Amino acid sequence: MNRFQQFLPALGNALERLDAWRESFGTTDGYTDPDPHQSPERIEDVLLRLEQRLEENYPFHHPAYAGQMLKPPHPAAWLAYTLAMTINPNNHALDGGPPTSELEKAVIMKLAGMVGYDETCIGHLTSGGTIANLEALFVARETHPSKAIAASANAHFTHRRMCRVLNAEFVEIPVDARGLPELGFIERNAEAIGTIVVTLGTTGLGIVEPLVELLALARRHGIRIHLDGAYGGFFTLIRDSLPSRRHWEVFRHADSIVIDPHKHGLQPYGCGSVLYKDASIAGFLAHDSPYTYFTSDDLHLGEISLECSRAGASAAAFWATLELLPLDEAGLGQVLASARQAAVRFADRIQRSPGWTLYREPDLDIVGYFKTPESKRLSALNRINRDIFQHGMDAGARGYYLSLYTINAVQFLESFPDYEVDTDKAVILRSVFMKEEHKDFVDELATRLGI
Repeated sequence: MNRFQQFLPALGNALERLDAWRESFGTTDGYTDPDPHQSPERIEDVLLRLEQRLEENYPFHHPAYAGQMLKPPHPAAWLAYTLAMTINPNNHALDGGPPTSELEKAVIMKLAGMVGYDETCIGHLTSGGTIANLEALFVARETHPSKAIAASANAHFTHRRMCRVLNAEFVEIPVDARGLPELGFIERNAEAIGTIVVTLGTTGLGIVEPLVELLALARRHGIRIHLDGAYGGFFTLIRDSLPSRRHWEVFRHADSIVIDPHKHGLQPYGCGSVLYKDASIAGFLAHDSPYTYFTSDDLHLGEISLECSRAGASAAAFWATLELLPLDEAGLGQVLASARQAAVRFADRIQRSPGWTLYREPDLDIVGYFKTPESKRLSALNRINRDIFQHGMDAGARGYYLSLYTINAVQFLESFPDYEVDTDKAVILRSVFMKEEHKDFVDELATRLGI
């Protein structure tokens, strides 16, 4: 019995109990004629054909895959999601999903406790980090309507795009050779900036931006801080073991925070979240409906969200996961610790291997590195790393799956000045070690790479 089949009895038992609840309202058999297109045999045929299509995926489940931020969700998450989706609750309003709305409020309070917010904060789950950041930037625009929103050149591209959607001015903060935002640039432009987006764990190389210094700067100039922890947010659970510890210790001082449970929270896509320290921002999101918010005077999550319909199953899945893996170092923190250890171990092997170069020490669990070409030209560097990337995907079961990372040539030369510039970009390799299994697989992965 494989790792997924072993959970089928538990799912079957839960479905049987839920069916009994459904049948307590009376059977529906007399209301519809049997539909031959919905027979179990027809559905099984469709599922088997779908299964064949799914085999066309890369092996996201296997530690040989270290390319992008992809891995299967926790068994409790997909089982809970499946169970809840047979009802298909909608967490926009309490009457669309009373139990799952309460579960969502519960997990939001657990996230708030994790980041250091108190019970007066507000927040909700979203369909992903992009929408979570859109809402946070909307609040930023409404708070300082005549001022710009600033983010570093390494911030996720969603911030620039969402500022266009919001018709808000966007300011890009240049970064130095370490990939960190230039504080002097912010000082010189502070009067025009209303909100700074600080990324704790960039999606490129997992860089933790200097929150301590940015908070101090923001306070001097009356600037809001929005934390994009979509990828890195859960690493606060193991902050004491991180080189960036001091920045995680002031996490709670940000005005708003985005964290994606569908990344390191072991949830199915899509499940994001947004938290606000000051509950009064709800006034920017407030609205009414003539047919929606009538079953209760309690808070309906749609009243504090830009989104309307949202899957209640996401809240059920996240809640079930946190029942097994609490938001502490001994719970979900163990998963983050394994990811971090894998990255450190792999980076160390790179540094000890002739012919290979570590681009920078990893802050979290993403490693950037490259094979050193015989001729120190950027075009040769790009060619050899692209060849290594492609070779892994072509090698079958003994292969590997990485990603490529592109760096502006000028920035690359600040760290590696002995390269000849004959193209405007440097292309290096990138590995994301977000699976627990990576900790024990990195040596094998390095061997397959020839490191």
